[in-house]
Amino acid sequence: SHGFKVCVGNRSPSKVETTVDRAKAEGNLPIIASDTVEDFVRKLKKPRKVVILVQAGKPVDDTIDKLSEFMDKDDLIIDGGNEWFPNSIQRAKRLEPKGIHFMGMGISGGEEGARNGPSLMPGGPKEAYDSVENILTTCAAQVERTGPCAGYLGPVGSGNYVKMVHNGIEYGDMQLIAEVFDVMKQLVGMSNEEIADQFEAWNKTELSSYLIEITYKILRKKDDKTGKGHVVDYVLDKTGMKGTGRWTIQEGAERGVAIPTMAAALDARMLSARKEERVAASKVLNPPTAKEDVVKDLVLDDLKAALYASKVCSYAQGLSLIKAASDEFGWDVNLSECARLWMGGCIIRAELLTHIYTAFDENKDLPNLLVNPFFSSQINDRTQAWRRVVALCVTNGIACPSLCSSLTYFDTYRRAQLPASLTQAQRDFFGGHTYERIDAPGERFHTAWTDAHKDIGDANQRTAGENVQV
Repeated sequence: SHGFKVCVGNRSPSKVETTVDRAKAEGNLPIIASDTVEDFVRKLKKPRKVVILVQAGKPVDDTIDKLSEFMDKDDLIIDGGNEWFPNSIQRAKRLEPKGIHFMGMGISGGEEGARNGPSLMPGGPKEAYDSVENILTTCAAQVERTGPCAGYLGPVGSGNYVKMVHNGIEYGDMQLIAEVFDVMKQLVGMSNEEIADQFEAWNKTELSSYLIEITYKILRKKDDKTGKGHVVDYVLDKTGMKGTGRWTIQEGAERGVAIPTMAAALDARMLSARKEERVAASKVLNPPTAKEDVVKDLVLDDLKAALYASKVCSYAQGLSLIKAASDEFGWDVNLSECARLWMGGCIIRAELLTHIYTAFDENKDLPNLLVNPFFSSQINDRTQAWRRVVALCVTNGIACPSLCSSLTYFDTYRRAQLPASLTQAQRDFFGGHTYERIDAPGERFHTAWTDAHKDIGDANQRTAGENVQV
């Protein structure tokens, strides 16, 4: 409790009792119980500060309704669940007539974060945040160089959004690690122990991260059920998901921001869920007949480079999405602050976040992480290795959707000229959608491509209201 006196409540009295008993056993912590919602609210010091942790959606609304019945003006409700950000905005509006503040706060860290300090991503009224700042910064994970992993992100909705994108990056990062594991296992022929050793070694380099750390620990875990092999070899290859990854991909489309690393990771999870179909397909769809030989040490060096470059692309995409939403909704989210909050406690904490923090701290108008001098140099030095890894996977029939999508993102973003000119010409051919000319910027044109095409009049009026991404 970090010295704070906390009242706990739950619809199940036994859970309240268990929590209070555990608090006493772990040092007589100042945790007190409540019997009813009214009792819970009455036991809180005014202005009251309530954090709710319930399943997203209707359960949150129901909980807020019950709490607000007994709460007063200037009290504060903080929803700490993974919630769709428009829902938080609507809840704040619904509580305004009562004068009750509302904040949506993303929380990351899992069980370890709950014990040792999570990353907290709050969004809501600044005065409401100020009233709980000391509590949040005290309870959050602490990083020696940059302080507590809690800080004000912006108006209501912004905290939920940053947490949503955090989870999208998490999807991408986990998929990238899985793809590298697959290459080590299937192509290089390494054992679980050997792969664990490699990930542990990488965790002492620029790849140092929580997800790399848990990967080598997972790979070393022996199966205590059978006494044979490792647990990972008995885990069914179907990856679950709870919705934040899907929301992130939806938001990428809504904001016109390309996030292919995360989208590929979501696709991979959906394909993994079709286990029976994949088993049947494996009997009729053939793998490559000719496979490329591999040199272990060379492949491992290339994998390390490809993983780093792809991780940078995943962060670049996520931060670009946050910036687009922040600009559209007027949130003024500080991207360097996002990186700072992710440095400790959370699932995507990683060494490279130190450099991401510096990049946006030095240039708040940085259009994309890839063009930061440090990261552009780091990625340029790794591109040949990156390409060799993707080519190796393709040649040998090893799916690497996120590694490949990351490289494609890089190759598309770095080009001044794209084949999009042909695509736009096709749109004008079949739909009269018009196009801009490189020698007449800002004007719209339509071409009568064949004798069957007619003049459509003023081409600029033709595109009025069209959602043209710039």
